[in-house]
Amino acid sequence: MAIRKGGLDGQGEVDRGLLKAARNPESDVRMLDCEFTVVVGPHIRRKFWQTFTVVGGKVDEQGVSIGWKISKGIFRAMIDSALGLDPQDMSEVAKAKRVLRGLADLHGITFAAKVRVEPASDSRYSDNNRLDRVVLPGEPEYRRIMDGEAVPASPSHRAARPAAPATPASTPPAWATPPAQPAPATSARSWERAAPSAPIQAAPPPAAASAPASSGPAWLNG
Repeated sequence: MAIRKGGLDGQGEVDRGLLKAARNPESDVRMLDCEFTVVVGPHIRRKFWQTFTVVGGKVDEQGVSIGWKISKGIFRAMIDSALGLDPQDMSEVAKAKRVLRGLADLHGITFAAKVRVEPASDSRYSDNNRLDRVVLPGEPEYRRIMDGEAVPASPSHRAARPAAPATPASTPPAWATPPAQPAPATSARSWERAAPSAPIQAAPPPAAASAPASSGPAWLNG
């Protein structure tokens, strides 16, 4: 996953200029604009794009952005998948690996995933590829993906959704040698460490792809 800067500031120095505004000028939604690239398998080097709400939009009873809560869960799953962490592991070591200096630290993360084909709402346009879910350690497909096996595409068991118009950390998180291309953050992240002997593979789809600012890190254990 690569983050495409949108020009709006997020949380902390590393997220300067990172976020993207919603198309509606009256909306308070701020998003992370992400580009995904398949790294191995029959769809290698194919790309798709997706945004994740990180600020604004509808809120829950506590006044917390619902979109951010959803995105936060996805980002945490990406980290667990990239690092081979048990999602139930809440040890201090595992928790420390889920602490980011900011969302920019997610730039360059490589993880196992299931991709779905989402039919276009307008017949004039082609279908889209979307991130269906992150494949986590403990799932049968995860080990096969991490061992470099070709995992056949399979239907998702849920309906595709229509397209929609913490403790401080002083050191980088756990996945990091320098990325091939410059990242929004200036130092390395933990998931960019040297690749394992078996490549990490994103499970291909059945069709080709077409807060106010504040300081401090993002805490993804909740």
